[in-house]
Amino acid sequence: MKVYETVTDAINDLRKRGYTSDFNLLFDSIQSKTSSKVHPEDFEIKETYRFEGATDPGDEAVVYGIETKNGEKGVLMYGYGVYSEDMSEDLIRKLK
Repeated sequence: MKVYETVTDAINDLRKRGYTSDFNLLFDSIQSKTSSKVHPEDFEIKETYRFEGATDPGDEAVVYGIETKNGEKGVLMYGYGVYSEDMSEDLIRKLK
């Protein structure tokens, strides 16, 4: 697995490799601009990159390369620090 210096580096490289959609995190699913809700059982995490906040825990983030069952590939960035999102248990298990 590659190691990236920044979140931006990871996202840019994933985009070059075909992960072109931007997924947004919802309570129990993810969604891109072109898809309806995609539940945890309908997508696979292909790549994961974690970034630790050196001085601010609020800067901690994970970048996921995701592929849905219908073949859509994209990126989900999740900040898991102080301001992390509220999620269903199924989605939490999937993103661990």
